[in-house]
Amino acid sequence: MSDYRHNPAAIANLVRDGQVHRDVYTDPDLFTLEMERLFANSWVYVGHASQVPNTADFITTTIGTQPVVMVRHADGSVRVLHNRCPHKGTRVANEPCGNAGRFFRCPYHAWSFRTDGSLAAIPLPGGYEKTDFKESPAALGMTKVRHVHDYRDFIFAKLSDAGLGFEAYFGDSLSSLDNMIDRSPVGKLEVAGGVLRYLHRCNWKMLVENLTDTTHPMVAHECSAGTAVEIGRRQPEGAPRHPAVEIYAPFVAPYQFYEGMGIRVWPNGHGHTGVSHSIHSDYSAIPGYFEQMVAAYGEARAKSILDTNRHNTVYFPNMTMKGPIQALRIFKPIAVDKTLVESYTFRLVGAPDKLLERSILYSRLINAPTSVVGHDDLEMYERAQDALQSNGNQWINMQRLYDPAEAQQPTATANGTTEWQMRNQFRAWTQAMTAAA
Repeated sequence: MSDYRHNPAAIANLVRDGQVHRDVYTDPDLFTLEMERLFANSWVYVGHASQVPNTADFITTTIGTQPVVMVRHADGSVRVLHNRCPHKGTRVANEPCGNAGRFFRCPYHAWSFRTDGSLAAIPLPGGYEKTDFKESPAALGMTKVRHVHDYRDFIFAKLSDAGLGFEAYFGDSLSSLDNMIDRSPVGKLEVAGGVLRYLHRCNWKMLVENLTDTTHPMVAHECSAGTAVEIGRRQPEGAPRHPAVEIYAPFVAPYQFYEGMGIRVWPNGHGHTGVSHSIHSDYSAIPGYFEQMVAAYGEARAKSILDTNRHNTVYFPNMTMKGPIQALRIFKPIAVDKTLVESYTFRLVGAPDKLLERSILYSRLINAPTSVVGHDDLEMYERAQDALQSNGNQWINMQRLYDPAEAQQPTATANGTTEWQMRNQFRAWTQAMTAAA
């Protein structure tokens, strides 16, 4: 049995230059430590303010494996609370979303709490008169998550006092969020529709790595995306491209396409593919949209916003977004070999509805439980999770385009097929896992 909890040197030895030990994907004790040290001390995306537009609106979610509820308080602010009754520990809000009304009410003993978490009432309060209840943690109500930050309606939270402040943690990586928001002529987004969810029988880090793995699309997606492209080629000459073919086609672009598009790394494990161009660069123009953007920002600024076509931006540890199509995914760790994926699409407020239609189509074709491209990846993750039990080789290779000097370059742009961003994530992982020890 592993003993990583009291041995930070052993944790550090799991990550070498260009190699990662299989235990980081398979060891249950390491998974537990990730929840305590990485997820608790990092800024984790909780939800978007548009999901709770009215007083007492709430959504339930998790930070790591800890259940939380995000709620609109009476003063208009968005609060994040631990979703746990201080009495017997029951989960208070059980639905994915809803409205609490005048207060949250625990379904077990009817303790009730205001939308800032404070205790509103308890049944038979006289039963506590001769106790020190008023000095107990229970009297404080539902525990507030200690650090919450609203960045242009994107709500992030950090469970502990350790770790960096919000701006220091994200730094220039917030430019990807800015670009997605600024694609609205009024600089505002709204979550549109529901959420696509499906379960992956693999470690959460496999999904995060895959988002900047640009040497797999033309291989893993050859049958799914490649077949769609072949059908598109059979269209009559001069016929408009079907939107599905337009979305699928770049997935089977050659290596040279991905090499040229570039990868950028940022400190603390963040990074993105698509520096010069991306799989989203060649979509058909939506009539009237550019004119709206010019009216809002001026021509030069509008072109700058729309010419930025980043592919996947990773916000470490478990969020990714695609600015050009306003899509966001969260990888929720459940167990060392089990991850829930949630995919959201956003409406660009003030922009043509055709943009939202394309975003929803993209999510259905690529990220939905019924998609084909997403399931190509899912099969690879599950094959890897199973095969990592092999004792023939206990190391995973990440040496592609490795340069020893990269460890001293926290921000850089590189060849689009480098595995630098994966190594960047594991440097952040190692620092979080050992510093907290």
